[in-house]
Amino acid sequence: MDNETLRTIAVQVASEAAELARTIRDESVTGGAVGTKSSETDVVTAADRAAERLVRDRLAELRPGESVLGEEEGGAGALEGLRWVVDPIDGTVNYLYGYPWYAVSLAAQVDGRSIAGAVVEPVSGRVWSAAAGGGAFCDGEPLRVSGAERLDLALVGTGFAYDVERRRAQAAATGRLLGQVRDIRRSGAASLDLCAVAAGWLDAYYEVGLKRWDWAAGALVAQEAGAHLRFPAAGTDDGLGDEAMVCATPGIADSLGEALRDAGAGEV
Repeated sequence: MDNETLRTIAVQVASEAAELARTIRDESVTGGAVGTKSSETDVVTAADRAAERLVRDRLAELRPGESVLGEEEGGAGALEGLRWVVDPIDGTVNYLYGYPWYAVSLAAQVDGRSIAGAVVEPVSGRVWSAAAGGGAFCDGEPLRVSGAERLDLALVGTGFAYDVERRRAQAAATGRLLGQVRDIRRSGAASLDLCAVAAGWLDAYYEVGLKRWDWAAGALVAQEAGAHLRFPAAGTDDGLGDEAMVCATPGIADSLGEALRDAGAGEV
């Protein structure tokens, strides 16, 4: 299986979906085509649905017979074999408000492990991509994580769930972490936060409660840029629970993990 070919397809299809999302935003948002999912703050727009439908249709043409897991239309739960994973608009609340930090994320996974992926920003036009063993790139330029070695001088990204009680618990844990790092950033799009680690714009990123489509492409970009990744997985025994995603430059990976445990970040 050619990972570079899959990366090229991911870039092509995600770019087409990003252009669709950008061009129909005003109609999708101001035309009243906005709904909710898990809570009133967890929004979905007509553009989310249209972008995912485009991705599914294009993959059916380019990679017929391969399964797709998407945020809006779901898909097969089994991890075995090759499966495409799509978040048609990661950062939908940002999209709703016109805040330009959102993206289309598309990855190819084999047995649950990402082997190719792309994260495309509709507003800036930036294209982040990676293929397993082939490195990570932004607009064709190779990416490398920062050289940070001190947690107290690290810039760390995070995110919060939509459930009110869980958000409160996450905020409390983040407050306990805040005194141990340079500063915290919360931008609202996990895929782009992971890419920011790859570019050295963040030294680390962590979040509890992500879905596979949130991280499938961005985590590969970060990993291929040299980041250490701790993936959500059932039955983990490192004190961070089953749902924590942690992405960090190698020099602070261990100290961040310890700080997150001390802050209770995995217990939210």
